[in-house]
Order: sequence, then C-alpha cells, then structure tokens
Amino acid sequence: MIQPPSFAVIPGAQVHEAITGREEQVTRMVEAAYRLHGEGATVNPDSYFLRFPDRPSSRIIALPASVGGPVGVHGIKWISSFPENVAGGLPRASAVLILNDAETGYPFACLESSIISAARTAASAALAATVLTGRRRLRAGFFGVGLIARYLHTYLAANGFTFSELGVHDLDPEHAEGFKGYLERTESGPITIHDKPEDLVRSSDLVVFATVAGEPHVTDPGWFDHNPLVLHISLRDLAPEVILSSYNIVDDVEHCLKAGTSPHLAEQRTGGRDFVDGTLYDVLTGTAAPPDDRPVVFSPFGLGVLDLAVARYVYDRVSVAGDLQAVPGFFHELKRYG
Repeated sequence: MIQPPSFAVIPGAQVHEAITGREEQVTRMVEAAYRLHGEGATVNPDSYFLRFPDRPSSRIIALPASVGGPVGVHGIKWISSFPENVAGGLPRASAVLILNDAETGYPFACLESSIISAARTAASAALAATVLTGRRRLRAGFFGVGLIARYLHTYLAANGFTFSELGVHDLDPEHAEGFKGYLERTESGPITIHDKPEDLVRSSDLVVFATVAGEPHVTDPGWFDHNPLVLHISLRDLAPEVILSSYNIVDDVEHCLKAGTSPHLAEQRTGGRDFVDGTLYDVLTGTAAPPDDRPVVFSPFGLGVLDLAVARYVYDRVSVAGDLQAVPGFFHELKRYG
C-alpha cells in the first residue's frame, strides 16, 4: 500500500535561515529552472488574479506550476498584494506555497512564501543583469524601495556587482530615506535620493523598477538615451513608447504579454510582438544577444516554476537538518471504504 507523505509547515524564520547567505546558490537554482522551462520540462499555466471591486489596487494571485528534472515537484503559490498595508506598517505582500508530491499528488509541505517570492524575483533579476551586461561596476538606481528592492540589491551584490554610485527614488520621502539608510550599512559610495524620476534614470547605468504602479508613469524614451540596462520588475512602469524604443527580453512571452503589463500595452499598440527580441532562456543559450546602442529592458512576469525550485531547495535543507515541523494525522481519510 502506498503511504501518504507526512505534511510539514515551514515558517518564515526557517525559510529565511535556509536561503540567507546562499544568494549565489539560489541564483543558480533559478537559472536551472529557467533552463528546464526553456527545454519544455515544466508546466506553467496562466496565473489567476483574484481582484476586488471595492479594492481595485489589491489582488491575490494563484501561480500553479510543475517542475521536472531534479526538482521533481508540483505546487502552487498563493500571494496577495495589498498596497494599503504599507501605510499601517505592514508589508504589502504575503504568501504561502504548497508543494505536492510528484508521484501521488499529495501535498507534503506548506511554506511561508513572501521570502521565497522575493528571493526568486531578485535571483531572476540578478541572473538577467549578469547575462545582459558585461559590466560589473555600475551606477545603479532604484525606483521603488520596498522589500523587493532590498532583495534585489542583496542579490546583485552577491552575484558580483559593485556600485560606484547609487540613486533612490520613491513617492514617499520617508521610505526613500529608509532605503538610503539600509544602503549606507553596506555601501561606501555616494547615495543620492532623487526627487525627480528623470534624474534617477539619466544618472544610472542600471535602473531597477520595483514599484506597485498599475499603469505606465515613465513615458519619455529620451530619458534612456544613454542606453542603460533596465530591470523592469514591476512590469507596468514603462509606456509603450519606451518599450518600443528598447531591446526587450522577457522571461516568457505568453505570460508577460497580458494583464496590462507594459509589453502587453506595446502589443496592443502595434498589433504584434516583433518588439520582443527574445527570452532569458534565449540569452542563456546564446540565441539572443543584447546590443550596445539601445536600452535593454528585462520584463519578467514571474514564473511559478521559479518559486517551486526555491521552495524545494528550502524544504530539502530544513529536512536534512532534521527541523521539519510535521503535522501528525494531517491526512485522515485514507481507507477507501472506511
């Protein structure tokens, strides 16, 4: 008789301990997941958005996925984004992730996943930066200064990037000051808070967009005349004019060109997808190469397969350490006829 797996709960403290200081390893896992995805060894359906008529800025997203190869797991991430939380001192995003056994389909773990989500997002961006530019010392600008921006800085540094100058811009001056204070704890170069978004963009070789913008607010392609690398993590900051004047790399074409993202708006504007120059997998495998004479924009929709790869890594580390917190008797009705 097949035995069901035990069911464990892995709280945020254990997730944090499992990945902190291992940013390079997490980045390599994310790269491996991208390669499996590009090779057809994953299943990554559309994300499902739960929206609320009385709270249009908020949403909860379900990301189901399956990863083959050495990861060998199915699962789903359930992540909420409630921007109004920030004013009350609570993080915008919260999440859980369920891992399912590849053979029986039984769930075997529930993990706190806001940390996993931030880590896989940052690892994806750091990987893209590594393969999309040959420079490792840059002037970097952070547009939006929440948890994702902090993880992005950590992962860029862990992957060998250093910064001659750092710029910060946020709609909330207090948040901008807080992020500057965070940067000052690890960086020795000048750190400038820019009141004007244009000044941040023009003074940066690497621009990171990590906002909660619901529609484009950066509309002038001229801001990017110096051909920076743009990590367009929040996906809805750039007007179609900026996208269409840039070299565009996405993580997955079908996923990225929907839900009102900037590339989706560009597709609606032009009626086609010719402006998409390739995927990150194409860059990793050498079939796409960024030019030097145009801005390069990486727009990742965020694939559930990345969350599963990182979650599996966390589960395995906690399990090997003997620290899994199992829930006895979680599965109860196991006899078909009682």
